Amino acid sequence: MCGIAGIVALTDTGRHQVSKLRQSIRTLQTRGPDDEGIYLCDDMGLAQRRLAIIDTSSAANQPMWDRTERYVIIFNGEIFNYQELRTKYFTAEEQQLRTSSDTEVLLELFIKQGEKCLPLLEGFFAFAVYDTQAKELFIARDRFGKKPLSYFIDNDRFIFASELKALYDFGIPKELNYEALQLYLQLSYIPQPMSMLKHVRKIAPGSCLILKGKNIEEKSWYELSPTYEYKDAPTYDQAQKKLVPLLEEAVVKRLISDVPLGAFLSGGIDSSVIVALASRHQRSLNTFSIGFKDEQYFDETQFAELVATKFKTNHATFRLGFDDYLSHIYNVLNYFDEPFGDSASVPEFILCMEARKHVTVAVSGDGADEVFAGYNKHYAEWQARKKSLAGSLVKMGYPIWKIMPKSRNNRFSNLFRQLHRYAEGAGLSLKERYWHWASTFSDGDIDKLITKQTSIRINEGVIDSVKGKYLSGINNDFNSVLKADIDLVLIGDMLVKVDLMSMANSLEVRSPFLDHHVVEFAFSLPSEYKINKAGRKKIVKDAFRNILPPEIYNRGKRGFEIPMLKWFREELHTYIFDDLLNEKFVKDQGIFNPEFVSCMKKQLYSNAPGNIVAQLWVLIVFQHWYKKYFL
Repeated sequence: MCGIAGIVALTDTGRHQVSKLRQSIRTLQTRGPDDEGIYLCDDMGLAQRRLAIIDTSSAANQPMWDRTERYVIIFNGEIFNYQELRTKYFTAEEQQLRTSSDTEVLLELFIKQGEKCLPLLEGFFAFAVYDTQAKELFIARDRFGKKPLSYFIDNDRFIFASELKALYDFGIPKELNYEALQLYLQLSYIPQPMSMLKHVRKIAPGSCLILKGKNIEEKSWYELSPTYEYKDAPTYDQAQKKLVPLLEEAVVKRLISDVPLGAFLSGGIDSSVIVALASRHQRSLNTFSIGFKDEQYFDETQFAELVATKFKTNHATFRLGFDDYLSHIYNVLNYFDEPFGDSASVPEFILCMEARKHVTVAVSGDGADEVFAGYNKHYAEWQARKKSLAGSLVKMGYPIWKIMPKSRNNRFSNLFRQLHRYAEGAGLSLKERYWHWASTFSDGDIDKLITKQTSIRINEGVIDSVKGKYLSGINNDFNSVLKADIDLVLIGDMLVKVDLMSMANSLEVRSPFLDHHVVEFAFSLPSEYKINKAGRKKIVKDAFRNILPPEIYNRGKRGFEIPMLKWFREELHTYIFDDLLNEKFVKDQGIFNPEFVSCMKKQLYSNAPGNIVAQLWVLIVFQHWYKKYFL
């Protein structure tokens, strides 16, 4: 696991920029605290910050050259099947490598097979190989985009990096991407491959890019393509029996490490399954959970401790108070190099920070909700599609839910919030409902929030194209909703959050549920194996019911949230309303409507704040980023 960056000069002017790579790579220090490697020549440079996981010796440092010194690689990620690839594709003589690292295997395999090597790789990665003879740069990103990579190109240079902050050091133009801004306000994150800067793009997951001279080509090498045909699908019992060893194999692959390894354990089904399987292969597995000592409603560490006891793990619970969480908000905000409005970033940051004191690698249950239908919105969607009596009654109750006090801050007000949100979306078309339930701000609220000056800068054709990309595949098969979630929510939100917060703390996080064999198997199954009247993630729950504590099956679904309402009203009030959302600053900035911001403030202090905390967080993150990078 590392941070990588590089530059290829396209003109003499670009060559004067190559030396800036030295400063650029240092902005990625937390991604790789163990070593810094830089290769520079007249017209290009490659750099890496290393977090040593496999073969921690200096021989495995990067940039890494092949024996002929024609090819050089920088690599971020892990290839879990590198030993098998070495045995299968290399001759006995070729197997005599200089290191025991996956990096060298990847480099030699690429030299032998070029881009055809990509489907052979099992793991997560973003890497670049430069052919010094052909003057050709090849870059690739893993199937689901676990490892990030952004790039900028103009007439003089091509620059790429693991994080946007490493591009800023090259003096790239800071022009807002107004289409990305609108989508960010709506979703709370930026759908890939867009970025908040007009001239910066993220390489799409499952894609590779080839640069030769000024010619650039980006193409897809992997696409999850469900057929939604289940003629050859196993029976439900057979599918359960197949899922267990398939997921166990995915876990075992992700236990490969030359440094201390542990697991996140929330006490939910997903992380509990991973811990149950990992504990079969690693004695005294280190497990970690985080909770709230000041607020019982948000604390669920007792379930994690039940699982830890059952599987005899070496468990650590970090039960923190409001002040502990509050003290890290600025660390999180300062790490973002483009706006990212998922407030669960704060507890994720703290969990990674605390776990890093004990281990360098952690396995997690990330991805299970998107793949196996685990979210509350999935059950709501199922109810809406089935036109169930319960769903119809909730829909009819819209006038009641509308006037009831709503917030995320306690059980009853959160229930009213969910009922109101369901009633709002239940009558919409399949695609409109998906977008509505994916949104933090509605279209109408965005129109009120942004100024006319901002609005005229937004190309609605681009917005429609992006929405069409994610919504076009939604159909009567519920699996199509899960496919949209993988393309939009998983790639744009969940994986970004985990990557950013783990790398801010120099921790590698691995996700067995996102092994492509597991994901492809899940999409070969009828959706009723995953969700029905009884609930969500059905096959995962049933496949592991005989080994998990029964108590965790009776808990409700809660997100990885923190109770921000009190902070916004009290501790953070001055920072939010006297600084970031100061009326004069907002007016001079010209992006947002001060009158609507004032209305948001009034709603925050009302008896029915509803979703205002999430909406304000989206604004706060943008404003903090804007002040840091634009002023």
